[in-house]
Amino acid sequence: MMTEDEARQQLTDAMRALDARGLNRGTSGNISVRFATGMFVTPSGVTPDRLTPDQMVFVDGDGRVADGSSRPSSEWRMHMGLYQRRADVNAVVHCHARYSTILACAHREIPPLHYMVAVSGGASVPVAPYATFGSEELAAGVVQTLDGRLACLMANHGLIALGPGLHVAMAIAEEIEEQAAVFCGSLAIGGPQLLDLDEMNRIIGAFRQYGQAKTQG
Repeated sequence: MMTEDEARQQLTDAMRALDARGLNRGTSGNISVRFATGMFVTPSGVTPDRLTPDQMVFVDGDGRVADGSSRPSSEWRMHMGLYQRRADVNAVVHCHARYSTILACAHREIPPLHYMVAVSGGASVPVAPYATFGSEELAAGVVQTLDGRLACLMANHGLIALGPGLHVAMAIAEEIEEQAAVFCGSLAIGGPQLLDLDEMNRIIGAFRQYGQAKTQG
């Protein structure tokens, strides 16, 4: 179990990493980690270069924040809904990565064009229905779309990835953005030749035993 200081520092470092890798820009996007009976989540409206660990916000299981805390990300309900529904999830990464957002705005899921699409936990990366940012409707739609999966696109919005730890969730977000870029590129030359469902199911099964997939960090 990580300490409060470790949780705050991890979130600070991760938000800066998203910006450095080109997966997010400005004040968009948000990250959280499960902690005790609630979560730590990034604050609303602070650019990565100005973030400090003390600005990270603890939100308890009832959605309450301590007096004097920073205001949590407007998407905190989405994060909390995932933790309440998914015991296997300890970290959530939401970003506005370019190619994922292009597909999200076109309401185009990422099909099984490459075996690495399976890091999403399914044969494709679906698109959650559109709802206003920060709304309960958006949170509910994302939670439902992610049932049993580790990533999805959010219509007219961006990308969200989950993991047993923050390192894994970050890696999944980065890989899904790569697959979104490959899909966009393949559409420009006639579209991809897709892998079939049986092959994707074999890959999903293999991924459960591959490398460090069961680590928590």
